[in-house]
Formats: sequence, C-alpha cells, structure tokens
Amino acid sequence: MGRRVNVIGVGMVKFAKPGASEEYDVMASKAAQAAIKDAGISYGDIQQAYTGYVFGDSTCGQRAVYSVGLTGIPVINVNNNCSTGSTALYLARQAVEGGMAECVLALGFEKMEKGALASKFDDRANPLERHVDTMNRAQGMNQSPFAAQMFGGAGREYRWKYGTKRETFAKISEKARKHASKNPFALFTQTLSVEEILASDEVFDPLTRFQCCPPTCGAAAAIVCSDEFARKLGHSNPVYIAAQSMTTDLPSSFGDSMIKMVGFDMAALAAKQVYEKSGLGPEDVDVVELHDCFTANELLTYEALSLCKEGEAEKFIWDGDNTYGGKFVTNPSGGLLSKGHPLGATGLAQCTELVWQLRGQSEQRQVEGARVALQHNLGLGGACVVTMYRRD
Repeated sequence: MGRRVNVIGVGMVKFAKPGASEEYDVMASKAAQAAIKDAGISYGDIQQAYTGYVFGDSTCGQRAVYSVGLTGIPVINVNNNCSTGSTALYLARQAVEGGMAECVLALGFEKMEKGALASKFDDRANPLERHVDTMNRAQGMNQSPFAAQMFGGAGREYRWKYGTKRETFAKISEKARKHASKNPFALFTQTLSVEEILASDEVFDPLTRFQCCPPTCGAAAAIVCSDEFARKLGHSNPVYIAAQSMTTDLPSSFGDSMIKMVGFDMAALAAKQVYEKSGLGPEDVDVVELHDCFTANELLTYEALSLCKEGEAEKFIWDGDNTYGGKFVTNPSGGLLSKGHPLGATGLAQCTELVWQLRGQSEQRQVEGARVALQHNLGLGGACVVTMYRRD
C-alpha cells in the first residue's frame, strides 16, 4: 500500500455560458489560487501540476499555471474527454501516494463553444469510431447530436427493458435544478417542474433539452498532499482519498447494448474496485457527485454504483432516495445538468463540492453529518474514474 493522500485545498469559479466567461487561463488561475489559499500554502510549495482540458492548443496548462507562479515545476497536460478533471486528480494522487511528491496541484479548465460537442479533426481516425459503429448496429443514427443519440439510446434501451416512464427521466432534472438553486457556483439556478422539463424541445427520445447538460466554461482545482505535509501545516483531520479507480472500455462496450457502450460496465467495475479498496460499501456513502451529462446517464449510474439494484432505478427516484431525506444525496451541486459541464473542470468541481460537503462548508445544500463521499466521472472514448473520499 502507498501513502495516504489528503485533499487539503479546493477551489473553483462560477460556471458561465460560452461567450460570457473570462479567458481560460484567467479562470484556471483563479481556481488554482482559491485552492492554494484554502490549503494554506504558497505556490512554491507545489512540486508538480497536472492540468486538464479538452479543447485547446498544446501547453494550455503551462499558460494557466504561469499566471499563478513560475517555479519551474513539471506541468503535465491531460486530456481524457469528459473525465479529464478526475484523470488529473488520479495522476496527482498517484504522485503523492507513490512518494514522488509531497504536494501536487490538480487543475481543470475549459473554454467551450456554443452548441453540441463535435470532433475538431476530420482528416484522421475518430477515437469514437468503435462507439459509433456499435450505435449503428444497435439503433442506427440520425441528425441529432451524437452524445444525445448515445446516451438517449441507452435510456431508450432501459425503458424497453423495464417499462420506465418518460417522467422518471425528467424527475432527475427537476431534482438537479432544485439542488442547483442553492449553489452560487451553478450555471442554472432557476427551478423547473417535471412538466416544464418534458415540454422543452425533444433532442432524442427520451431526452428533452432540459435533460441535457449545457456547454459551459469554468475551472476548478485541488491540492493533494501526504500526511506528513498536512501535519506540518496543522491539518489535523483533512479529507482524504480512501480509494480511487480508473477503468477503460471492456469487450462488452462494443457488443449490442447502448447501456454498456456508454460506460455502464466501466462504471460498475470502477465502483467495485473502489468499494473493495476502501473497505466501504454503498451503504456507507452519504453524498454522491456523479456524471449526469444526460438524465439517462444519472439513472443508469445509480445502478452501476450499486446505489440501488438493477432495474430498480425508477422506484429509487420516485421514492426520493436520490435527494435530501432519502438514502443518498446525489449531485447536491446541481450536477452537470444544472451546475454545468466545462469538460476539463467537471471532475475537479465534483471533488470541490464533495470536500466542502465533508468539511460541513456547503451552506444551504449541506448534507447533514456527511463523512463519506463518492465521485463518478465518465468520458466516452473511454474512461471512468470513481473516487471515495472520507473524513474521520
């Protein structure tokens, strides 16, 4: 076993719509400076930096951290699609756990364009080619945005299998808006009813516009360190990473199931590994930040993370077991659906929210008595990172 890894500082900026944000390096430096201040350190204490973003030229990470300081440390740029932020955290955690560094910065940021995600290069093999081939075999393809077809298709497959109501998917978005209304960092803070969500434009059945995460700009950061480094700073009871796992696609991803193609088996395997490594089970979890890029994925992820049994997600939702007063508070931040989804920043924004929750610093959205938190961050292409945080 390696050393314990603590999260002693977190920070983020308020997320914004494309065209309404500051430049990426400005957002990133503000998030990093907030995390540094939160940790009670100086930039000179940081020995390595892992910087995550999806859209941008090479070495944007250097541009971002140079606005914070110029100490000559290694800066590693990370791109793992929508799981980029958690991948940066994964690498930072490995550096500390393996004894290669005492204090490391994980930083994620994104300056996005309006509209649905699209490939930037059409003169080479598309990394999602096998996923698209699987979708073609399973359901065909139309003119809807690719991601909506993929996750919407997974939701449709689930509906056919279990008879799930369309209102059930909308209920997830209603919950997300309600949670986000109490988060000053969220993009959308106006509540919506199930009826309003269903009445919005259809994107790909069963998904309507208000069931799809918006393109977003933003940044978030975390400072991780060893026990010895934390003690020197007087952090007597910090939040720590109890376990973390990353998985990539399995043979089942490219079979005949849309549910498996969008990452169900990746998530289930990562969660299983985290539960085994941490010695904790889903029953021990108090609060969850999971990858709700579409309502369909949140529903599937309840089952992948074993928050409920397979086929029981609809009951789980209508019983209110995914919110305050239920078994698990999922996405108290509002999630990707309402807080927003700046690709490179999302995983570290999830981390920030969960650290605040375990410290009791989440104000109106605080989960009472939270001591164990679970994070799920997924990117097609593909990679899934699941992280368990704990504060004793």
